[in-house]
Amino acid sequence: MIAKVIGPPAYVIFTRFNLPSMGYESIVRNTDHWLQKRVELFESFCLPSVMAQTDQDFSWIVYFDPQSPAWLKNKIYAWQSYERFRPIFREEVSQAEKQADIVAHLQPRQRLVSTNLDNDDGLAHDFVARIKAAPSIAPRCAIFLANGLVLNGNRVFLNWDQQNAFCSVSESWNAPVTCWAHPHNRLSGHMPSVSVGGAPGWLQVVHGDNVSNRVRGRRIAPSGLRQNFTGLETASDPDVQEQLADLLINGPVRTARDALISTSKHALRLTLGPRAIDRAKTVLRL
Repeated sequence: MIAKVIGPPAYVIFTRFNLPSMGYESIVRNTDHWLQKRVELFESFCLPSVMAQTDQDFSWIVYFDPQSPAWLKNKIYAWQSYERFRPIFREEVSQAEKQADIVAHLQPRQRLVSTNLDNDDGLAHDFVARIKAAPSIAPRCAIFLANGLVLNGNRVFLNWDQQNAFCSVSESWNAPVTCWAHPHNRLSGHMPSVSVGGAPGWLQVVHGDNVSNRVRGRRIAPSGLRQNFTGLETASDPDVQEQLADLLINGPVRTARDALISTSKHALRLTLGPRAIDRAKTVLRL
């Protein structure tokens, strides 16, 4: 039975910019060029995609390391000209601190919807509106827009992922766990989830500093998608030869690769525990 919701929900987008982290990600984030590259990606994809949302009734909480360099803090000050942007400096974010931040930056309503957005990715311009319109199938439930885009250089791929990183959670305003309660691919194991089809809803950018993202999906022409996305200006439409190569060679290779990686990760978790993947990356520097 679909839960009855009265009035629009309070809505918050959460982004980790450079929160101190442990394990393999800390190795990547401590490299000299990481912050500069991250700012470039943030300003090219993430920030403009949020500013372009057709529904602007939300707050965007972005967490930063208190030890961020002065030049980054100057950038953060400039980004605050966008009124939905709420920078918060913390060394870590506990459940209690997260709930306090929600109370401080949103007006209380009957329900709360929270969405995760990585700082190097982007949203379709109608993402917030579509999540708000999605059915709440339980008092607390996860919501995913299953179709999205993957951008690698000037190539665009259409990807279907029912439990993608652009996860949202709809729940009561009181004592929310939010979209950060569990990793995005495990949310459905802790609460009911709904996967919504339709047009692409998100843009994942694959670049040299990605910790775990890879090209997925099938190559498509971006020309008909630019009106609902920021960052596709320089992407090119594939010619016939490129389409055939992706269909017959590159696509099947990616599918086989992903199947092998998924099987290997599952085996590692079963054998060595849920944090085995991170420990392996740290040791091997993959």
